[in-house]
Order: sequence, then structure tokens, then C-alpha cells
Amino acid sequence: MPVFPKSMHKIAMLGGGSWATALTKIVSENGSHVGWWLRSKDDVQHLLRTRHNPRYLSSVAFDLARVQPATDLADVVAEADWLVLAVPAAFVQPVLDKLDRDALKNKRIISAIKGMIPEKNVLVTDYVAQRFRLAPEQLGVVAGPCHAEEVALEKQSYLTIGSPDVELAETFCQLLRNRYVKAHPSADLDGIEYCAVMKNIIALTCGIAHGLGYGDNFQAVLVSNAVQEIRRFLHALSPLPRDLSASAYLGDLLVTAYSQFSRNRTFGNMVGRGYSVKSAQMEMNMVAEGYYAVKSIHDLNKKLKEFMPITDAAYRVLYEKVAPAVEIELLKEKFR
Repeated sequence: MPVFPKSMHKIAMLGGGSWATALTKIVSENGSHVGWWLRSKDDVQHLLRTRHNPRYLSSVAFDLARVQPATDLADVVAEADWLVLAVPAAFVQPVLDKLDRDALKNKRIISAIKGMIPEKNVLVTDYVAQRFRLAPEQLGVVAGPCHAEEVALEKQSYLTIGSPDVELAETFCQLLRNRYVKAHPSADLDGIEYCAVMKNIIALTCGIAHGLGYGDNFQAVLVSNAVQEIRRFLHALSPLPRDLSASAYLGDLLVTAYSQFSRNRTFGNMVGRGYSVKSAQMEMNMVAEGYYAVKSIHDLNKKLKEFMPITDAAYRVLYEKVAPAVEIELLKEKFR
């Protein structure tokens, strides 16, 4: 696969949230042309009129010579060489099912989604490969540690692009690199993607503990045990040699578990403070992927039968309505 200058790439960005907005900022300012699909006609009109996303990271101004907002999904995809998926995992299937099965035939797909397809319990890249009959070498995933809010502020950030095709990963890294973003390729697509799913579960559980009044000491133990839980789960599903202390794994986990910008931690904190799941979801303006991830990983582990006390505790709180205080008290006894 040839490596082209940044200005020659055409990217279809799917999604209107904060991460889609941040990625559009990065790649467009680097010279790529972005066809930006948003569901809302009002949001598209606002962007065309003001150059700002009215809902997320509204301080970012876009150059409309490089960024073309639109609501016609098929047209946006047809014009692109790359497709970047940045819609919540719970909604990606109904969005992509609107496309013809051959629509992605000659394109390279990057998932920026930190979740799984609900009910199917499959990774987003696995679903895309099956739905559109794509080779693994056409697929990649983008991982942190990186919060969209800090990208908007142009704070130093690091990204990893995972793909079985190292050339694809390196090419997309080139589209992202600038003075405040460093990007590195990796061949471990599955490991990075599963880690991105599981770190949301851990962050959500950290939020629950924080909402209950637990401090930094307990959270440090929780995150340490979480690394072991992730290692067991990954070894059962994808037993490849990987260094979980690398930033794509541990770094992404830490920033999501501790940051003020983490929507999963915020969601968990609300649940820990006594909000019902429904009321917490209604009050938040963004989707907490961890809510859906908990059920998917819990269901997958029914066959694997790995020791996953954090995932089990989160599942019982969110889906079986067990009191958060009870579950965290039980979880304490399982940590070392």
C-alpha cells in the first residue's frame, strides 16, 4: 500500500461527538480532506454557517475548504479512501447497515470506537469485516491514551494505530502526527481493541467507588487488579505476546480511570452517589461506552470462565440492580 502525502488523502469521518470532532481537527489541519457525516441536519448547517460543532468541543474552528459536513452517508463514504468510525458502539450497526455491502470494498477502515456491538458481543472491526466482507489487512483501530478535550486544547497526546497491516497503521499514523500528537503503529489489533473496551469497564467501576467515598489508595489497588483481569481475559481470547505496560494498554486504562474528562468514570461516579442507571444516562450529554461493554464482556466470559471480579461487580450493579455499596464491599475482599 503506497504512502501518500497527507494532502492527498480523503477521509470519511462518521460521528458528531467529541472524539470525531477531535480527530477531524487533527487530520484536516494536517492537510487531509474530510467528509464529515453527522446525523443532524441542524448540526451540519451550524457547522457550515459558523465552522464550529454546536454540541462538542465547540471552541474548535474548522477550515471548510478541507472539512465538508454532510448528512448523506453513502455520498460521504463513496468519496473517501479512508473510513473512520467514531459513533458510539451501540449505534454503529444501524448506521453501517444503511450502506451497500460493497460500499467499503476498496477502502481502509479505522475504528475509533471504544466498545463492542451490543447483543452480538463482537468487536467493531470484526463486525465490519463480516458485514462488508473485508480482509483483516483493510482494518485498523485507534487507541489512546488520549482525551478529545485535551486534543482540542492542543495538549501533548499519544495515539497508537493497531492493524495486522503495519503499512496501513504507519500511513494513518502519518495523517495524525503533528506538534502535539505523536502516533505509533502496532500489529496487535485485537489486543488493543479489547483493552479499549475493558478500560471503560474499569473506569466505570472506579467512578462507582469514588462516588461511594473510596479514595486514591483503593483506586490504585482496583486499577492494579484490573491489569491482571485484563491480562487473564486477553490471554484466553487472544494469547499473543504483548506488553500490557505499553501506553496503548496501561496508558489508555490510566487516563480513563483517573481523568476528569472520562465519561465512564463520571457515569460510574453518579451511580455510586445514588443515581439510577437510567437517570445517570439521561443527565449525561455523552454515551458511556462502559455500560454496554460490561454486558458484552460479561456474556463472553460465561464461556471463558476467567476470574473477572471487577467486570462481575459492575454487571451486578448495572444490570441486576445490586446496591453499589454491597458490590464494592464484596470486591474489596477479592483484591490483593
